[in-house]
Amino acid sequence: MKRLVIVSNRVPVPKEGLRPGGLAVVLKDLLARKGGMWFGWNGTCHPDAAHLPPALQKAEGVEYATIGLTPAEHRNYYTGFSNSTLWPLMHSLPEHIHFERRELASYWSVNERFCENLLPLLRADDVIWIHDYHLLPLAALLRRHGVRQPIGFFLHTPFPAPDMLATAPDGGTFLRDLLRADLLGFQTADDTANFIFAATRKAGAVVIGDDALTFEGHTVRVGTFPVEIDPTRFAATARDAADLEDLRRLSGSLAGRRLVFGVDRMDPTKGLDHRLAGYERFLETYPQRERQVTFLQIAAESRTDVASYQALRNKLEHQIGQLNAHRGQADWTPLRFLTRGSPRPTVAGYMRLADIGYITPLRDGMNLVAKEFIAAQDPENPGVLILSRLAGAAKQLDAAILVNPLDHDDMADALERAMVMSAAERRERWQSCWNSIASRTALGWGLSFLNILEGAKQACPPA
Repeated sequence: MKRLVIVSNRVPVPKEGLRPGGLAVVLKDLLARKGGMWFGWNGTCHPDAAHLPPALQKAEGVEYATIGLTPAEHRNYYTGFSNSTLWPLMHSLPEHIHFERRELASYWSVNERFCENLLPLLRADDVIWIHDYHLLPLAALLRRHGVRQPIGFFLHTPFPAPDMLATAPDGGTFLRDLLRADLLGFQTADDTANFIFAATRKAGAVVIGDDALTFEGHTVRVGTFPVEIDPTRFAATARDAADLEDLRRLSGSLAGRRLVFGVDRMDPTKGLDHRLAGYERFLETYPQRERQVTFLQIAAESRTDVASYQALRNKLEHQIGQLNAHRGQADWTPLRFLTRGSPRPTVAGYMRLADIGYITPLRDGMNLVAKEFIAAQDPENPGVLILSRLAGAAKQLDAAILVNPLDHDDMADALERAMVMSAAERRERWQSCWNSIASRTALGWGLSFLNILEGAKQACPPA
């Protein structure tokens, strides 16, 4: 069996454990099954990090090879270009894009350091799988150093339309670099189409067949691979959470009121400010619902050193204060807003307890939370999922109530529709959503990508 080498910006080294959600959980079963090595940043910063060799360790059959970042690299590569330029760019939010040339230079240099540290660790029979927007140049850098092994790249964010991509410094270079991989994977068909259009118009690639491009003598396959969860396992976690003290306390505090629930990172792409505004519009438009409903939103803080995240935190604090002060009563708080993360079993239990899942990102590559909400439900008495039509998951979960995350009236009407929905319709909608995810797993997602990658013909000449 060929060894799998996963490369990602962040590596969850074993001493930290795997954190709920995101790339770590999705890839855990895959590496445990196939074995191999996970390479990337270990989350530490040190002034001498650029001169230190990778730290190596092994746990449960998986090798971990990690490097640190210098404080300047963290500031410019990670906080700067990756998360202040590329992240909002990929999510088509130009108003949040911030760019500095020194941050772009750091982005290139960190990718080069990833390449230099990874090269001595590679074996001739490796299959290399690179993940996400932090590492757009890495496939091309490896090729320039003579790496001939199959290389795959998967983008976990959306891929923007070409006119949005034109705002990216070195956008054409990034396209050409991605085309050095053997397989490029995206979350939705729209993202795949956006990439193909950009690659042909901006980089000069040529389409051959339905799922391949040629560029400078190299063929790269392009495909859509929606990231999945393990629905049966998550359903069991949600059922078992009923006995948790946190669940008993929350249930008792509701005093019979209906629970609206949302959980996200605190991030401008998640549409939290519009979500709160939609909830407030719901209370304004349907005043009979006062005291009948409580909205619990968990929004764990992230990237607190990024200016747009700081601005969002300030805006949300103002909204929350105004909403509860204006709408609340002595024995009823309309909105409960938590910025601390909760354990995964607790969140699963909250989802099962909720009458309405309220998940309305402005743009999302997939949004696994929406799939987890469906998995967590009691099939006999399921809650209703309200989902942004701009989330990648909306393509699969089209039986949810789909909303425009910028239209506060649309969200308000969706909340009322969910409140009055009959049990029969709730079960029908839930069953349709469940059927779309029940036979899929995170492991199956990874294996489907790797099966195609391992069969891809390697025909790329040295760059």
